[in-house]
Amino acid sequence: MHGPGDFEVSRRGILLGGAASVAVTAAPPSAVAAQDAASAGAGAPVMASVTLKVNGKPQTLELDTRTTLLDALREHLHLSGTKKGCDHGQCGACTVIVEGRRINSCLSLAVMHEGDAITTIEGLGTPDKLHPMQAAFVKHDGYQCGYCTPGQICSAVAVLDEIRAGIPSHVTGDVAGKPAMSTDEIRERMSGNICRCGAYSNIVEAISEVAARRKA
Repeated sequence: MHGPGDFEVSRRGILLGGAASVAVTAAPPSAVAAQDAASAGAGAPVMASVTLKVNGKPQTLELDTRTTLLDALREHLHLSGTKKGCDHGQCGACTVIVEGRRINSCLSLAVMHEGDAITTIEGLGTPDKLHPMQAAFVKHDGYQCGYCTPGQICSAVAVLDEIRAGIPSHVTGDVAGKPAMSTDEIRERMSGNICRCGAYSNIVEAISEVAARRKA
């Protein structure tokens, strides 16, 4: 004889099970076939050969076409200085310089950069010979944990080049004229690089020093 707990079936369970059955049987054959085809193809990535010029050296990689530039740099070329932060283009930790312009490498596919010149933090300077921006960050204590610092330094180098090239920002008073190398311009242009430790004022001081040195 079965006890009362042997066949416990809730009313909610019956309703959910019935709804699922109706949904499966109601799906048109074309939708089921498309889902089966998608599942079958999911395990076969499309590969492509990509040649990049990274930190002055040509690199040819065989990549899944869905591979981001960030993952190509970190996982395939082992350039771990470029960090994966939010992976949504919101924190700037993955910033690199491509053909002289800074980009969020997590938002860009590697196959889009065939033949492009890419500079990562490893290509700016070395521990024995720091880039002026790296040296300024050290001098002004522009970091604490340092996780986001590589992206900030790459971004800062590109910021000064943008201002020098006359590219306006949202705070440029006269978009037809040349932007001033001001604190407001630097802050606005660096706003896409989040500092988890809040070293913003030190970062601005570091960039301003390098900007002043280049003027002299």
